[in-house]
Amino acid sequence: MNLLMITLFLLIGLLASNIISHYVKFLPTALIQIGLGVILALFVPSLDLELDTEWFLLLFVAPLLYNDGRYFPRKELWSMRLPILGNAIVLVLITTIGGGYFIHWLVPTIPLPAAFALAAILSPTDPVAVNGIAKRIRIPEKILSVVRGESLINDASGLVAFKYAVAAAVSGYFSFQSAILNFSYTFLAGGILGLVLGFVLIELRFAFRRAGIRDAVFHTLYQILTPFIIYLIVENIFHASGVIAVVIAGIIQAIFKEQTETVLAEEQVLTESAWEIVLFVLNGVVFLLLGLNIPLSMKQSILDTQIDNWILILYASAIGAIILLIRFVWSHLFALWQFKRKRDEKPTLKMSLISSLVGVRGAVTMAGILSLPFFLDTGEPFPERSLILFLASGVILFTLIIATAFLPLLTDKEEMTVVKEGQLSFHEAKSFVLVQTVKKMQSKINEENRYIIYDLIDNLQHLFRQTQLEANADDSGSSKHAPKLERIRLNVLQVERDYINGLYKDHKLDEHMYQSLLHSISDREKMLSISTWKRGLFTLRKVLRELSIAKKHYNNEKEKYLSYVLMRQDVRRHAYKKAIDYLKEKRKKSDHPELYTVILFEYQKAYERLRKKVTMDSVREEELKEELNLVMLETERQEIHLLYEEGKITRDQEKDLRRLVNYMENIALYEHVE
Repeated sequence: MNLLMITLFLLIGLLASNIISHYVKFLPTALIQIGLGVILALFVPSLDLELDTEWFLLLFVAPLLYNDGRYFPRKELWSMRLPILGNAIVLVLITTIGGGYFIHWLVPTIPLPAAFALAAILSPTDPVAVNGIAKRIRIPEKILSVVRGESLINDASGLVAFKYAVAAAVSGYFSFQSAILNFSYTFLAGGILGLVLGFVLIELRFAFRRAGIRDAVFHTLYQILTPFIIYLIVENIFHASGVIAVVIAGIIQAIFKEQTETVLAEEQVLTESAWEIVLFVLNGVVFLLLGLNIPLSMKQSILDTQIDNWILILYASAIGAIILLIRFVWSHLFALWQFKRKRDEKPTLKMSLISSLVGVRGAVTMAGILSLPFFLDTGEPFPERSLILFLASGVILFTLIIATAFLPLLTDKEEMTVVKEGQLSFHEAKSFVLVQTVKKMQSKINEENRYIIYDLIDNLQHLFRQTQLEANADDSGSSKHAPKLERIRLNVLQVERDYINGLYKDHKLDEHMYQSLLHSISDREKMLSISTWKRGLFTLRKVLRELSIAKKHYNNEKEKYLSYVLMRQDVRRHAYKKAIDYLKEKRKKSDHPELYTVILFEYQKAYERLRKKVTMDSVREEELKEELNLVMLETERQEIHLLYEEGKITRDQEKDLRRLVNYMENIALYEHVE
């Protein structure tokens, strides 16, 4: 099957896996994608795409780790440098040596160097799988940060250890001194080159802007290609670690992004949107490819009649268990050492067990093990190659299944949802950012910008409510205020109706105007209780009715019709003013003033739109809107950053809040373009 058809199959499989994941919530998306990959491999034999380590690291690992580097908090990375480096380097070496000896003892037909190679490639944790598990299970923030941090580095350390173990197995020669020197060069050179190339490529991007090349699409593509360029240069020219280089470059990019986030708003929004798509595809395709390659790697061992398949499964389970046991012992002893140095709280066996189970293995392990050579330097076949491939695949599945089965039991929901003292929940943080932003915008209201600021605040509230509903779709308490809001809206509509009835009784409205206004209020009442798509049909019918009335009563009398429209707007404006006064009065006495505030801003926006002068300078209005929008977005980012720096929100909360701001920025930019 050609590459185009394989790509289409993978993308269709990616969409299917996300649909299944939406309904099968107890399984991580990664496990579902592996399962789909296995099914595709079994039922579509022509779908044969064997992983090559070099192109896999370039196409998948480089951009994924670059993105992780962009978002990993530098303060947190530095404060946890000891456990992260310990897990990423020391634990990898312990796993390689200890796991290697165990594998050789368990399966004596696997030579010791080959056993070291298998243990080495089983040492890196998979960041994509970790993130997938974290979405379904509430893992303690500290453990999650350490695992994510080590995932930035241990791909490189595991691959270097694997490379030397394979070289020893193939040639029969191993130099400890050479390995240490090469290991040090790979890491140090990779880090330095990542730092230098990160600065150079960012400076080059700004040079393009100074030269007049300011197209946002061009700069978005440039940023997407950055990790690929860095990885290729570092790996192929300097023979250092491209993995370490892209992580460092990602951190450098994050520093520059913070300094230019508002100035280069359009470019940042487009870039983040593009990255969202790229990451969605890469994260999913990684595990589909893993699933596709599992039958390939297991086939020969399963067909081998000299060894029972159940024995093979026991071997894989035993190796997976010893890998997790080594991680458990290391995690607990290291935590005890930190506790004795008074750097941390006293560790518990439960936390150490969670830390070990979170360290699942994944696609890097599969890509590495498939690169095992078929022959030794002597021309003999690589010993037990098919068995080693089977064991690696089995351990990957073992760690994923064990984590999926046991982590929910260990991470008690109530215990894990309790936030630290002084820390805000996600919704409290969103509310805080909203309130602070509204206060800032309210302080800037004057006669010239009143309408624009109300419009911006209304958009902010609309997006806030929308994201809150999406985030809490499964939370029964998320819509507890909906009935109260509906009652308030119905009461306010009655205030409008009473005002219009008063005008009619005082003979200030003719019959046609009176009925038209009452119809409008009745329509708004009905729209409160119908679905979104029905609202669209309802609005269309309303517009057609108004046009029919206009044609019937004011046919060929444009001036008379214009007078009717202006008078109708004036009556509505005064009705809105009555509603605003009513809401302000009720808000003072309410136990839930925030509910009245939500509706109050809706009415204030509508009121300002109706009283807005038609002669207002449209150019100046656009300038004001753009300026005030930048102020609003910058305020939100400052408040989010402040909450994180004060320890009131977690890294994931900060990331989600910033994503919300980027979404609002996206909407604002497209409105401006239109």
